[in-house]
Amino acid sequence: MPGEPEGLGRLIGVGLILVGVIFLALGGYLGPYSYASSTPGKLTVETCTVDYKYRSSTSSSSRKRTKTKWCYGTFTANDGTAKDVNAELKSDALYQRGDVIEVLKTGDTSYQQDQGWVGAIAVGCIWWFGALFPLTIGYFGMVTGFSSSRAPSRQLLRTCVVLVGVSSIGLIVSLLVVFIA
Repeated sequence: MPGEPEGLGRLIGVGLILVGVIFLALGGYLGPYSYASSTPGKLTVETCTVDYKYRSSTSSSSRKRTKTKWCYGTFTANDGTAKDVNAELKSDALYQRGDVIEVLKTGDTSYQQDQGWVGAIAVGCIWWFGALFPLTIGYFGMVTGFSSSRAPSRQLLRTCVVLVGVSSIGLIVSLLVVFIA
């Protein structure tokens, strides 16, 4: 039947747009919203440990060792509203007893190192630039049904390719900011 492949392409395009919208919402939630709704404070380190786990590699029979650093101590909110003597933090370094780490209390028992607003916005941007991939491809599919045989479709395809390139650069820059911040 004529038009069926284009109809399926348009349906796939709508699905990709929905995925992109979900990524946008996750970016807002995991980035700026979670930073603004968390409790900033300090973790006074009592001890830090390294947790070794082994996972099997699919490419060979060898097992790969992963290590996770954990610091335990007392969390005190900057405004004095919360205190947790059994706080634990997945850390990027091993700290000495008595060291003070700037952290965010993101849940009842969950903590993360404070990277400030720059880090929170960069996390949001990672999701937002990542969302541009399914949004762009979905828009192209919704408009054209993934058929680029007509001239307007070719022009839209060029525009979408440029947008994917820009979102790739934005994604890479955002990832660098998160790792540097």
